[in-house]
Amino acid sequence: MQKISERLRAIIVHNRNYAYWISCNEPGSEELELKRRTVFPLRPRISIVVPVYDPYEGHLRAMFESVLAQTYSDWELCIADGGSRDERVRSILNSYASNDIRIKIRYLDSNEGIAGNSNAAISLAKGEYIAFLDHDDVLAPFALYEIVSAINRNQKIDVVYSDEDNIVGEKGRRSEPHFKPDWSPDTLRSYNYIGHLLVIKRTLLEDIGGLRAGYDGSQDYDLVLRATERSQRIEHIPKVLYHWRLHPESTSGNPLAKKYAYDSAKKALFDHLQRQRMTGKVEDGLFLGSYKVLYRLEITPLVSILIPNCDHVEDLRKCITSILEKSSYRQYEIIIIENNSVRRSTFEYYDLLQQYSNVHLTSWKGAFNFSEVNNYGVDHASGEVLLFLNNDTEVINNDWLERMLEHTLRPEVGATGAKLYYPDGTIQHAGIIIGMGGVAGHSHQYYPSESFGYFGRPKIIQNVSGVTGACMMLRKSVFQEVGGFDERFALAFNDVDLCLKIREKGYLIVWTPFAELQHCESKSRGYEIMPGKRSRFNGEVQLFRHKWRSVLEHGDPYYNPNMSLNRDFALRL
Repeated sequence: MQKISERLRAIIVHNRNYAYWISCNEPGSEELELKRRTVFPLRPRISIVVPVYDPYEGHLRAMFESVLAQTYSDWELCIADGGSRDERVRSILNSYASNDIRIKIRYLDSNEGIAGNSNAAISLAKGEYIAFLDHDDVLAPFALYEIVSAINRNQKIDVVYSDEDNIVGEKGRRSEPHFKPDWSPDTLRSYNYIGHLLVIKRTLLEDIGGLRAGYDGSQDYDLVLRATERSQRIEHIPKVLYHWRLHPESTSGNPLAKKYAYDSAKKALFDHLQRQRMTGKVEDGLFLGSYKVLYRLEITPLVSILIPNCDHVEDLRKCITSILEKSSYRQYEIIIIENNSVRRSTFEYYDLLQQYSNVHLTSWKGAFNFSEVNNYGVDHASGEVLLFLNNDTEVINNDWLERMLEHTLRPEVGATGAKLYYPDGTIQHAGIIIGMGGVAGHSHQYYPSESFGYFGRPKIIQNVSGVTGACMMLRKSVFQEVGGFDERFALAFNDVDLCLKIREKGYLIVWTPFAELQHCESKSRGYEIMPGKRSRFNGEVQLFRHKWRSVLEHGDPYYNPNMSLNRDFALRL
């Protein structure tokens, strides 16, 4: 009900704004004509493959017309009909083929399913790249132009995908655009976010063997997983090039229309893990069509939980108690970094903690500087894994450490973050978006705790550009490799800076909704309202902007450039 309610509200608001966005961002007739006259240095042939089986007549004709309207002309349309029962289908196919030599038709004796019919269509293809199109969907008129533009910019790319939206009714009213992130392997393991428009280099497609039978309803998911395993040369075009038709038989219009597809998706994911030599299992995610990969912990390293503290003894008590009482993973030590406390109650609590052999106290005497305090704490940490944790957090789920460790121990991952909530139950942190508010901001902040958010993002494991230092886990070796926290960031953006340094080394940052904590944000130190603090904050803003100017200019790869930097996941108008 939460998802339905949110979706209805989003449709009303987004669609009103989306029509305006389309008018401002997509080419009109004059620009389309200019694209039509463009001469590319490299003109690859694009083979558009379409499996056909008993489509609605109007939808089939709309598909054909969208291909014929392409501003890039070096294409071929390869169609395999899986024995459609309606005689009008063959008549329509023959009519279009007789009028354009670029259209090739193959008639099969029987329906071989989407995978079999698609492979039959692929067998007709002679182009250097294969584009996939469903028989009832529609391409934007500039779709192939944008694909070829990308290929001309980088001739080494093997896989290209674009943003997409839905079309409703015979008039094709456009709605619910999906503005996707750039290549995000963990997001892909949570659901097939790549979707349409998908284009694969023909040599790669032949190498992986095309589509496979046995993955009914998720044959495209299986294909994308295999293609992206074989090549990391993956390009995302942040433009809406594909219109996915909503109708009762489509999974876009009715998620329950093909329930078998979800079992096929889990099978595809499990196969993917085995090919990648990752040990784990695949479960259903937090909503239909999403998945949860549970990686097996091959080792159980010591986790050093680093908690700076200056008085605020009740917050600290709640934090420590929640860790001790709820954590099912027992290989951890807690290091409290005492920083200029003065209250007697604080030191009385420290004395009580001496009964725990895995709770240690060390002192930092300097003025508070988040980076200096935590760097000092790391020097006293015995664990192979570090967990930076604020003293005003409380653990919610027992397996929070396992759910963070399973990602942190993967060699390609540099840091892992958790889902944090305010005391009122709203979301405080679901990953960091670079550029939000001019510097960086939290994704889905203030959304309801169970919010579906933007295409389910608050409910899936995903790649992000950064995670908050209020609860951040990473291997000590990674922390040392990047030089720890930059101590020039005393209060703000030190965590974002650390994550960007980690990404700069080629590591992924992972955020998981399966590690949950409550966080009273900034409760320990107060908000930036005092003149001295405000001055320091502004200085750190300028330092961050100078240090990461290039990153800010290029934008967050996990946050689509068509989205606003003033309000997360709102259209940039």
